[in-house]
Amino acid sequence: MKRYFSICVLALSIGLLISIAASDNVKKDIDGIWLGTLKVPGAELRIALTISKSDTGKYTATMNSIDQGSGEMPIDEVRYENYFLLIKSSKFGFEFKGNVNIDEKTFDCEFRQGPGKFPIMFHKVDKLPRISRPQEPKRPFPYNEEQVEYDNKNAGIRISGTLTYPKADGPFAAVILLNGSGPQNRDSEVFGHKPFLVLSDYLTRHGIAVLRTDDRGVGGTSGRFEGSTTGDFTEDALAGIQYLLTRKKINPKQIGLIGHSEGGMMAPIAASESKDVSFIVMIAGVGIRFSDIILFQKELKWKNTGMSEEDLILHRTWHNNVSEIVTQDINDVAAAEKIRTLYSVLSKEEKSRLKKNPESLEDEIKWELSPWRRYASKYNAASIISKVRCPVLAINGSKDMQVTADENLKAIEIALKAGGNTNFMIKELQGLNHLLQTADTGEESEYTKIEETISPTAMKIITNWIKEQVEKM
Repeated sequence: MKRYFSICVLALSIGLLISIAASDNVKKDIDGIWLGTLKVPGAELRIALTISKSDTGKYTATMNSIDQGSGEMPIDEVRYENYFLLIKSSKFGFEFKGNVNIDEKTFDCEFRQGPGKFPIMFHKVDKLPRISRPQEPKRPFPYNEEQVEYDNKNAGIRISGTLTYPKADGPFAAVILLNGSGPQNRDSEVFGHKPFLVLSDYLTRHGIAVLRTDDRGVGGTSGRFEGSTTGDFTEDALAGIQYLLTRKKINPKQIGLIGHSEGGMMAPIAASESKDVSFIVMIAGVGIRFSDIILFQKELKWKNTGMSEEDLILHRTWHNNVSEIVTQDINDVAAAEKIRTLYSVLSKEEKSRLKKNPESLEDEIKWELSPWRRYASKYNAASIISKVRCPVLAINGSKDMQVTADENLKAIEIALKAGGNTNFMIKELQGLNHLLQTADTGEESEYTKIEETISPTAMKIITNWIKEQVEKM
């Protein structure tokens, strides 16, 4: 999953526009490009802050995470006085604060989010660095490309996306691409990669129509991402199915879903609810308890910080106890009180080792009891997958360090067999990570450094399997 990376991925995956009031005490300007590297457990992210001064004496700036892609996000509070700069977002719970040295052209600050505190040094540079993504297709494309919109009437939102299909008579088999967790655009843009753009291009060049869309509240799609659940996003996917059924170029009996990570949870939900789903592809899909996946991801980060085995046990116990409360069928108020009680019986030493205080506890409670988190924690993968009757392809990289291949693929296979589904393929792809990139370690820190967006071998496997299924329909 991608959402788990609460330290900085969500806050830094898109750019932002800020306004900074100029200080009368500062005789030299801070306008220009500032570049720094944020080092957090499992990742190094290049952050760029470009500041310019308006005619009225105020500053505006854009901040980009170079390795994660671009976008815009407002900041709640910015203060600049006597060379001290504070940039704070209460919405995403992070802040940068520190001192600007005009002469040395540095901004020495600290990044904070929740209990996490990380130093970052910005240096003034002449231009922004560029990253190489050789697989990204360039226009003009040898196929048709349409910008489309349609409604999810139940949710009252307008969904915006891109439909690509071959330049032939058709009708064509089609797939809808389902994003992983976190606010994603139609290209599933992350870490400077556009995996759904690359995948849709490959599929369409091989005769398969593709619909990819912006998530709720992202890009051209209306509604709010915040507060939405996997179930809500699945409803959006089903609205996409209904839209494709209206297109003459699309074969109504050959519409499938390809979901990555959280999208790999959505695909079986949709297939279990609608007979219009002809097949599904689960990429790094979930087959075990969601809380176990989150625990695995957390433990990787804890170990990367050199945490002792004794502290690992303490953190693991806290996680499991909180997760048990979150999955209970009780309201948020009762669940919050249970978590606070769990905290109250900790010793002072345990609170210190867990790096928890009343403020960080409330932040954790807010996250654990968010609609998305509570829905995901109650997601019963085995039960849902066992209800899927259409053909299923489940693939995962052997070096996936977010949704482990072995246990999840085995669990998916067991669930399909339990439901009597015999038309499926389970395949572990050697040497690939969570994004299906060819990787060395599979850790998140590699995502930005790898030029490959998706393994051609993986795309070939997906394409050939889909063609095999539609030929039988």
